[in-house]
Amino acid sequence: MRTLVVETSTTACSVALIEDGAVLARAHEVVGRGHAERLIPMIAELPNGGRADRILVDCGPGSFTGVRVGIAAARGLALGWDAEIAGFSSLPLIAAAGFADRLTDDIAVVMEGGHGEVFMQSFAADLSPRSDMVSLKPAAALAALAGRRAVGNGVRWLAALDAQFEGSLDLTEALPDAASAILLPPELTALPPSPIYGRAPDAKPSVPK
Repeated sequence: MRTLVVETSTTACSVALIEDGAVLARAHEVVGRGHAERLIPMIAELPNGGRADRILVDCGPGSFTGVRVGIAAARGLALGWDAEIAGFSSLPLIAAAGFADRLTDDIAVVMEGGHGEVFMQSFAADLSPRSDMVSLKPAAALAALAGRRAVGNGVRWLAALDAQFEGSLDLTEALPDAASAILLPPELTALPPSPIYGRAPDAKPSVPK
């Protein structure tokens, strides 16, 4: 089965075609807020226009707009192609790439969460979670690291505080890549294709008096 992977949860926009355990083609660009303009052309540039039997889409957490652009595109293509669709989380995706780069006992994934906070979750080498996902201020996230290795696009907020540790922390800035989905076990690529929000909404519906 050929699978199209769509990843738009951060400033990066990436797509990949996977078949029989191999990445057939991929594209990865740092677009900032340009996901809506670049995603479909990037898919179209893949072999056979990116057409696949199954579509996997990153559901977050991450950029509110980016995640929703990716999911909307994936749902539309799945409908047009009569393809299966499922989701995955950006957090184990980044952890999987981190372990592939350098194996350690565990990894804390730290992603930008907006409003001066970061999303954080720790994973074992088999990608099982060692903690729940939380949204924390950088200082609190730094304290929660407890010396473990951290990867993600949110580590830059921790690096500014790292001076007190004399640079002793193991921090690696990284963006998610659709091609890394090949590293995820099946149970982590079977989520509903719906947004994963790492924090409560800022606005709440008014309550009738």
